[in-house]
Amino acid sequence: MANIYRELFRKPGTVAFSVTGVFARIPISMISIGIMTMFAIEGLDYATAGLVSASYVLSNAIITPQISKLADEYGQARVARPALFISFLSLCGLLIAAHYKAPLFILIIAAILIGFMPSFGSFVRTRWSQLYHGSPLLRSAFAYESIVDELIFMVGPIIAIELTNHLFPAAGPLAAGLIMLIAGLVFTLQKSTEPVAHGKRQKGSTSVIRLFSIALLTVIMFCVGTIFGTAEISAVAIGKSLQQSNYTALPLVLYAAGSFIAGIVYGALPARMTLSKQLLVATAIAAVTTLPLLLVTNLWNLSIVLLIAGAACSPTIIIAMSLIDTIVPPEKLTEGMSWGITGMAMGVAAGAAISGKLIDAFNPESGFYVSIVGGFLALILTVFGQKYLKPKTPKPKTILENS
Repeated sequence: MANIYRELFRKPGTVAFSVTGVFARIPISMISIGIMTMFAIEGLDYATAGLVSASYVLSNAIITPQISKLADEYGQARVARPALFISFLSLCGLLIAAHYKAPLFILIIAAILIGFMPSFGSFVRTRWSQLYHGSPLLRSAFAYESIVDELIFMVGPIIAIELTNHLFPAAGPLAAGLIMLIAGLVFTLQKSTEPVAHGKRQKGSTSVIRLFSIALLTVIMFCVGTIFGTAEISAVAIGKSLQQSNYTALPLVLYAAGSFIAGIVYGALPARMTLSKQLLVATAIAAVTTLPLLLVTNLWNLSIVLLIAGAACSPTIIIAMSLIDTIVPPEKLTEGMSWGITGMAMGVAAGAAISGKLIDAFNPESGFYVSIVGGFLALILTVFGQKYLKPKTPKPKTILENS
């Protein structure tokens, strides 16, 4: 296994863009939780914090694919640099506005503009695709990036919370902004591996989200994301109800560990099925492993269940990214990757929000029903979408053509 991953970095420039890409993505896991923690310490109400955080998440989901589309046309560096400055300056504006208790509409406008943050996850994956398209190493590259994402979402929130609690209220989100700006700018300096800009698309060329297969994969990723989104808030709620809040991190660490191990193993094994069949198996595992969540009674058996459930996380993301690579034309690949990542992120946010409502209304375990619904919806969509999840053809169908 180690040899396969070492092989990825034999080509010049791969270490540089991969490492800087890791740091440029850390803020994704820090900003939202950092804003929420800052608002709590500043004494602002949770409703305001929720609205501001949701405004950022939603705007990022809408704007990021458009930035990725422009990156395909004009080049990653040319597009990412102004987007980085808009996002960073807007974040600084939000921190100042929150400190001085500015009106809600100002906070929301600033949060929306933070959404200009580029999707460095898709930028990095596009570079890997350019280097290893058609090679078995590409699957290992996507596995590696999925593992990196797991680590980012494990470490990022902890850093944001600790900085905010131990330094000053804005420390967490401010650190996220500085990391994003510096690492993002250094990433754009890695010119040797930057994909070739394809120029402005011909008149009549549409966004890849209009391809039925990409829209389908985005929705599947959204459904899978809802599974992940319930884990953290449910673990916190169960720990609080059992007066075991000090152990809340255990099930979350094991959940990430299960996904981490599965990603390493999957990325190193040879493929024996088509990607569409692999996705079917992965979503089936994801769906089935949500059922034991209904049997959870404490943090200890929750930890075991989440360890098993985590094994479906990384492979699902890896396969989805690999499918996008085979479906989307090369000149639209960054945008395609961005839609997949955005679908996942929106699912995580929606899963956390919906499960939170259920937990408030019923009990700590009720949030897991969101996981079950999300898992089985992903499986159903994958089953009925098998014929669309094929390598690209000269004239792929669009949503309009299928409706």
